Amino acid sequence: MSRKKPNILEHELVPKHEVLSVREAAELLRKLKIKPAQLPWISIDDPVVKAIGAKPGDIIRIIRKSSTAGETIAYRYVVVDTLRPRKKKV
Repeated sequence: MSRKKPNILEHELVPKHEVLSVREAAELLRKLKIKPAQLPWISIDDPVVKAIGAKPGDIIRIIRKSSTAGETIAYRYVVVDTLRPRKKKV
């Protein structure tokens, strides 16, 4: 009998993660007047990053439920490792 692998995205403690479109990412960076690498980083090896299929250079929106604020939104820049960002190939 094989065991079904649990879906980490369905766990109650894991907030919603979504990859921003190129347009959404550009708008966010313009609004904040920053470059992608100035966002907090998240490793490509993070289990949620793997589960949502994000790639290095993507920006992820994380939506957390909060008892005091209702909902909070955070953004993360996907990197190969947390020591340095990987440059996208043109």
